[in-house]
Amino acid sequence: MIVLGKKYIFNELEKEYLNKKIVYVKPKKEEIEKIISHNNFEYIILNTDKADNELIKYLTSLELKGHKFLTIEHFLENYLYKLYVPNNNTKISYLEEIKPYNKIEYFIKRIIDFSVSIPLLIFTSPIMAYAAYKIKKESPEGPIIFKQKRVGKGGKEFVCYKFRSMIPDAEKEKPQFASKNDPRIFKWGAFMRKTRIDELPQLINVLKGEMHLVGPRPERKYWIDIFEKEIPYYNQRHLVAPGITGWAQVNYPYGENALDAKQKLMYDLFYIKNWSIWLEIKTLFKTFQVVLEKRGV
Repeated sequence: MIVLGKKYIFNELEKEYLNKKIVYVKPKKEEIEKIISHNNFEYIILNTDKADNELIKYLTSLELKGHKFLTIEHFLENYLYKLYVPNNNTKISYLEEIKPYNKIEYFIKRIIDFSVSIPLLIFTSPIMAYAAYKIKKESPEGPIIFKQKRVGKGGKEFVCYKFRSMIPDAEKEKPQFASKNDPRIFKWGAFMRKTRIDELPQLINVLKGEMHLVGPRPERKYWIDIFEKEIPYYNQRHLVAPGITGWAQVNYPYGENALDAKQKLMYDLFYIKNWSIWLEIKTLFKTFQVVLEKRGV
């Protein structure tokens, strides 16, 4: 795959998923001809904001020879199921046109929320009872249920419920991301996070209408304020209510900084823009795989 320019750099997960040789070159006709003459590439990705008419004409001619010519925006959306987010506030029409669910879509999502959440609460009640017992046994000083304000739809805060997986007063100084092998997480807490058991109390948030089963991950205002300054279009994830699981959470394994937050935003915006019953079911199915494989974070 020939990538013209470096507006977007593919990460290792994407390279592995694509299973393709990726070569970055300058968007010049001579360099493209040289690469193509020595290699057989199927895709040519225009990964730059600038392309003269001669280059576009040449790339179009290559399509007739079996090469697929795509912009980075179209490639990411159609092949990696995420929306490109620029590093600045450049006006991108497909980002600005993202809308919240219409009345019918919202109604369908709430039907899914209730039809899954209520049986799940009943089915997992023994698991939750055991989780409460283990938390009290391993970390008796703190509460069983961890309550924390998170930002929801329209930027409004709500109280989010989770099983506590960290020692009491884990953030004495200031908020911080959890990391792999985080010493603040006790043994049973680590297991809950990997299997998503710690998220089960959020089913109450879903029934209260503060969350959906599927949606962007609810974040704390502390991080939201930082990310909205550093990441363009970050506030658009608040067009919809957050979810217990989400398209970003099942496609991007871990996040502990602004770069990861931007990657997850790309998946969240894809989900909002392209929402369908099929995408909802697919996300729930991938969540089930994450739980079985203990890949939760």
